[in-house]
Amino acid sequence: MEDIDVPQYFVCPISLQIMKDPVTAITGITYDRESIEHWLFTSKNTICPVTKQPLSEDSDLTPNHTLRRLIQAWCVENASSGVDRIPTPKPCLDKFYFLKLVKHLSHPQLQMKTIRELELLAVGSERNRKHMAEAGVPKTLLQFIITRFKQGRIIDGLQEALSILRLIRIPSRESKVFLIENHLIIESLTWILGFNIDNHVTLKSNAVSVLKMLFEEASSSVLERLKSEFFNRIVGVIREKITQQGINAALKVLLDACPWGRNRVMIVESGAVFELIELEWRSPEKKTTEMIFGILFHLCSCADGRAQFLRHRGGIAVVAKRILNVSPAADDRAVLILALISKFSGTSMVLQEMLNVKAVSKLFMIIQADCSPYLKEKAREILRSHSEQWKNSPCFDNAYTLLSR
Repeated sequence: MEDIDVPQYFVCPISLQIMKDPVTAITGITYDRESIEHWLFTSKNTICPVTKQPLSEDSDLTPNHTLRRLIQAWCVENASSGVDRIPTPKPCLDKFYFLKLVKHLSHPQLQMKTIRELELLAVGSERNRKHMAEAGVPKTLLQFIITRFKQGRIIDGLQEALSILRLIRIPSRESKVFLIENHLIIESLTWILGFNIDNHVTLKSNAVSVLKMLFEEASSSVLERLKSEFFNRIVGVIREKITQQGINAALKVLLDACPWGRNRVMIVESGAVFELIELEWRSPEKKTTEMIFGILFHLCSCADGRAQFLRHRGGIAVVAKRILNVSPAADDRAVLILALISKFSGTSMVLQEMLNVKAVSKLFMIIQADCSPYLKEKAREILRSHSEQWKNSPCFDNAYTLLSR
């Protein structure tokens, strides 16, 4: 197709590809349905990409049948040049169709067939996922998982149900209410995280992704009643190195649970500190590092957490290594970790290690770098507090001026 001139009005303004299912927005601009629905439903954009006029999620998208037929005819004419024919799109399903499928889920003889159909439809389009959320599919599937947990049935429908839930955004209000009224959902998902069966990697990744979504809206009463088994399973997901998506979801769950002291104790007891440091040494993506340091900061606020952190020979080194090499958010957490370690566990051996792994040098660099005043002051505070132990180090040459600013 490189030598063929594609008519400009055949091309979607968002994807810059030939439109397969052209639809016209209320602003008069035509887009490919998949692209504009992704723009509206997933990215939560509220303006027309071309005109910049208001465009809500509920805006009507009118099928442009005339343009679609022109595109199809042009594709047929240019088939000899390698242009694929674009099939006529299937009619869009509405909310009422999904309400019917929700009813089918309550009939045991229709349950598995319905769940498989819902999974295919969820993969199919953003519009389908939006209608599924509106029809109450998430709540019904969460209840389905609880039922399977009570029955002790490991396989039937769980993989499909979790796959659907991962794709659909569970409405925030619905998620919050469901967690309060159905405490067994956390136990059910914890149960799934303990599976060791075929395809358990995908199953666990989807399960922890669903937990992450639920925790985003969880109330304090829910987060305060978590059990040690729950944290053991979440840390197990990190230890198993399932998928990057699963690991990030597990980290977000731990981060959301950390503000409660009782949870921090259980997270430390689960061996999380060691696993987090090991994960960070594999040089993960920026988002992962920021969450790891956020969790470590919370865990180092308690004595057992600091003890585990220092027991790992690479703990201080990996924190020092990442300073000024990841992001401002990572720098903030890293400096606060060093502040907790040096203040509450600052033995001569620990302070010497900070010097050896260049943590002290990095603190001086923070003072001189384009960082927030708060972070610069925190770095100065650490250096001033232990200047007697570090004053003979080469990195303390000309340090007086920096520390007295």
